[in-house]
Amino acid sequence: MSCGKPHATDCREVLDKVYTYLDGELDENNCVDIREHLDECGPCLEEYGLEQVVKQLIAKHCGCDRVSEDLRAKVLTRIEQVRSELTG
Repeated sequence: MSCGKPHATDCREVLDKVYTYLDGELDENNCVDIREHLDECGPCLEEYGLEQVVKQLIAKHCGCDRVSEDLRAKVLTRIEQVRSELTG
């Protein structure tokens, strides 16, 4: 996904890191880059908002269950596949 406008951080890179950003697992430099991008890019901000709502919903209903890294990786891979199919 790209809004077609030039940004210091590419839209695809932002969306690839959005879950890591939401989890608070990015270093401060990457967080600043993501926040700056979201401040200036409406399409990515909209996508981020959707991702955040989904994450909050999952945390509310499944927050107590720990998930293996293998399962997390499989889910993220499938999400990326679907995203690629939708934008491809």
